[in-house]
Amino acid sequence: MAVQSDMVHYFRDYFKKRITEDPLSVMSLWNHSTHFCSWVGITCHRATQRVLILDLQDKQLVGSIPHSIGNLTRLIEISLGINKFHGEIPQELGRLRTLESLNLSFNSLGGKLPTNMSHCTQLRFLDLLSNKIIGSIPRQLSSWLSLTVLQLGKNNLSGTIPGWIGNFSSLRSLRLGGNNFQGSIPNELGHITTLELFIVGHNNFFLHFLTNCTSLRYLSLSFNRFGGEIPRSIANLSTQLQTLYLGGNLLHGSLPNGIGNLINLADLVMTDNYLAGVVPEEIGKLKKMQRLVLSANKFSGPIPSSLGNMTSLIELYMDGNSFEGSIPPSLGNCQNLLKLLLNNNNLTGIIPKKLMELSTLSGRLDLSGNYLTGSLPSEVGDLVHLTVLNVSNNKLSGEIPSTIGRCTSLGGLYLDDNKFEGTIPQSLKDLKGLEELDISSNNLSGQIPEFIGKLGALQYLNLSHNDFEGELPKEGIFSNVNGVSVLGNHRLCGGIPELHQPTCPKNKHHSSRGLLSPKVVIPISCALAFIIALSCFFGARSMLKKSRDGLVTSRSYKDWKLGVSYSQLVESTNGFSVDNLIGSGSFGSVFKGVIPSDGTVVAVKVLNLQQQGASKSFNDECKALRSVRHRNLVKIITACSSIDNHGRDFKSLVFEFMPNGSLDSWLHPRDEEQSPSKRLNFMQRLNIAIDVASVLDYLHNHCETSIVHCDLKPSNVLLDEDMVAHVGDFGLARFLLEASTDHSLSQTMSSQLKGSVGYIPPEYGMGGQVSILGDVYSYGILLLEMFTGKTPTDDMFIEGLSIYKFAAMALPDHVMDVVDPSLLLDLEADGSVNDDRYERTALPRRNNRRVVKAKKVEECLFAVMQIGLSCCAVSPRERMLLNMVVGKMSAIRDSYLKVQEG
Repeated sequence: MAVQSDMVHYFRDYFKKRITEDPLSVMSLWNHSTHFCSWVGITCHRATQRVLILDLQDKQLVGSIPHSIGNLTRLIEISLGINKFHGEIPQELGRLRTLESLNLSFNSLGGKLPTNMSHCTQLRFLDLLSNKIIGSIPRQLSSWLSLTVLQLGKNNLSGTIPGWIGNFSSLRSLRLGGNNFQGSIPNELGHITTLELFIVGHNNFFLHFLTNCTSLRYLSLSFNRFGGEIPRSIANLSTQLQTLYLGGNLLHGSLPNGIGNLINLADLVMTDNYLAGVVPEEIGKLKKMQRLVLSANKFSGPIPSSLGNMTSLIELYMDGNSFEGSIPPSLGNCQNLLKLLLNNNNLTGIIPKKLMELSTLSGRLDLSGNYLTGSLPSEVGDLVHLTVLNVSNNKLSGEIPSTIGRCTSLGGLYLDDNKFEGTIPQSLKDLKGLEELDISSNNLSGQIPEFIGKLGALQYLNLSHNDFEGELPKEGIFSNVNGVSVLGNHRLCGGIPELHQPTCPKNKHHSSRGLLSPKVVIPISCALAFIIALSCFFGARSMLKKSRDGLVTSRSYKDWKLGVSYSQLVESTNGFSVDNLIGSGSFGSVFKGVIPSDGTVVAVKVLNLQQQGASKSFNDECKALRSVRHRNLVKIITACSSIDNHGRDFKSLVFEFMPNGSLDSWLHPRDEEQSPSKRLNFMQRLNIAIDVASVLDYLHNHCETSIVHCDLKPSNVLLDEDMVAHVGDFGLARFLLEASTDHSLSQTMSSQLKGSVGYIPPEYGMGGQVSILGDVYSYGILLLEMFTGKTPTDDMFIEGLSIYKFAAMALPDHVMDVVDPSLLLDLEADGSVNDDRYERTALPRRNNRRVVKAKKVEECLFAVMQIGLSCCAVSPRERMLLNMVVGKMSAIRDSYLKVQEG
């Protein structure tokens, strides 16, 4: 016992010397006053007090691993992943003869794989993903016959894949992608009948298939420069196969008929090859298919009508081929489809009306670059969730259907290079989120409607080569010479000088040109009148209060709604005491206040007027909150614009107090002791996510003028006593109408990003204008943060890794690997997921009901992650809008409740 204690303290001393950064002060807790079995990250055997587990995963540690770790000879598990360890993996790990699990992933460890680890013959789980390990896989490591998981991906390993890995008869997961391996995949790997996941993408192989791996569920062979044809033996792959990636190779020939045998295939990617010939009708047998990607090949012949049998299909990419014939109406049967790309083929005929029945389409419908004829069906207006519609470069004719104005989620509309005629429909004024509109090279005529200049989100407008006439507007997009094109319209005049249009004849001058319509003027006038009245009211009160502040008595909550003085705020917050400080932000601090007369607790936001932009933030927040009503908004009680005791300007907002604080404090508790009590369960997270999506949907789509929050993050989501979420801090909020008419906005956007680092959409960083899709991006990041427990600025996100990629890499089969550990603890406690140790040690699962329940919960988590990824897509036009998010998240919640009830 004494020897064990000495060994542990010896290890501790050397370990602490090797740690150069410890922001969470973990090592300070490893001291003599506490028994080592109680140290953070240490688990001991109860009887022998031997150290069994060293778990310091995700502790933000920087340093190297000491050789003395080999002294802890009874260790069965080491988990140091997601830190910043560097240097080499110690050879002394070979002394740990009982070691079963070693996780050093997502560090910066270099050097070669230590050959001495051949003595760790009990090793079952090895994860060295995302390090800098070099050299080949040593022959000595062939002794790891008990391995079930081997993950060496994303390193700098070279040489060939050893054939002796085929002797690892219990191996379930083999990840070798992202290295520099060469040669062929050894046939011996086909002996591993237990293999479920095999990733060797981004290497330099040639192709042989693993037809004996009857348990294979995930196979990635992408970007290996494979040549030759896809062998017919693909039909003999495991019927359990769910994912097959062959993209980015040099494959040619046709797609074998036997592909239909892979009946459980859900994700098939063959993009960027040289595959040709006809896609066989039997592909329709793959009824569980969710994503089919055949882009950028040389396929020809008709699009199989049997694709309509794939009723689970979510994404279909067949662009960049030579498909011929008409679009099969049967695609309308794919009622779960979110994205459909058939562009750049040789398709002919009309656009089937049945295609417009795909009301689920929320991503992109791209039919451009074909030879389609006829009109654009009026039923296009049923695609209310669609974000991008592209039918450019076809032979479509007739008028642009007015029903397209019902597609209020559109961010991109491309109708160019067709034969459309008539005028621009007035209904397009309802496309408030439209960012790009291209109707060039058609036969359109008439005047250019004024409403186009009022589409606040519009960044690109191409009207060239039509027959428009009359005076060009000058506002909105028409004031941006780099964002608009009107070439080839010889009857246009006026506009900004940079467009070089002829001057309009004086007798044709329209005095109303450029003025706002009454529908716009009246709300703006009312808003201005309200702000002026509010300022006058507070100003008058301030003058009175300066003379009698000492005589003002405390008043009730009801009275506070009519206004409050500086001295009353001082009294309620105990002189703005640090003890009452709730939080602080860019423009000020928030204090807890108590109304003395009735004990009502309030939150008092005091603006730091020395900070540039604080006064504007005060006005903007007043303006935003005065005109909105929603159960998930933080309710404002009153405001104070006065002078403090030193004669300086003072501005403050008073809100209802939220007793459970911010979402940030629950996701990332600062106090280790509070962590267990501050733990959100799955249902709470779902409810909060739905609350936030609901209020954003209200702000974007149900206010008289759309409002963009611009600073959505966990610290601005507050929780009441019932854990209902309320969104607050509208200091950066923008009205879309204001964004389009305030020319100073576009100038400030390029120099000062709107929002908080990690949550700012990428287009804002490139000078893009504020839009509702910016809020959608922030929501997507927030959703991923809620369910992974990672902030978007986590130290692990370096060298191209982001919270988006962190989650995306885990889908579809490894979602549980990125779920917030505190959430997993709760799910394990109520039997909603299986403990990973049952998988690793091959112990029997407890019962079938629990397995089914765990599977359903995993499906719910997968669906949530998918929504998060869709919302924070890099391209704004591919983001899922909040009205659709509310529906999908509510469906997930209903599904989870059924699981719990079942």
